[in-house]
Amino acid sequence: MKWFVTVLKKAFNFSDRSRRKEYWMFMLIAALFSLVLTMVDAFAGLEIAEDVGILSTLFSLLLIIPSLSVTFRRLHDTGKSGWWILISLIPVIGWIVLLVFTVQDSESGINRFGANPKAAV
Repeated sequence: MKWFVTVLKKAFNFSDRSRRKEYWMFMLIAALFSLVLTMVDAFAGLEIAEDVGILSTLFSLLLIIPSLSVTFRRLHDTGKSGWWILISLIPVIGWIVLLVFTVQDSESGINRFGANPKAAV
């Protein structure tokens, strides 16, 4: 849970670096919350359209900025510009490329985006 809160606190920070663990723990916790909220929407009849629930939609909207910022920082940690996130607009191939980038290990030492966050731990 601390990884999720850490990302939320750095929601508007698009310039530093984020470790692989920070990125993937945030994504995992967000997915689990989303799953739970989707089930609550379905069981409580809180759907605003077919398969579109109020709680899960609000949760997704609230996570847009934090998700973008942690992805930018994760790309920075691998030495890539955060703008590589735009490759995800290309269906399937773009998603695979972004997945490969986000599972790569950190660049060791200092890169143009700052110090290695692993070294700070």
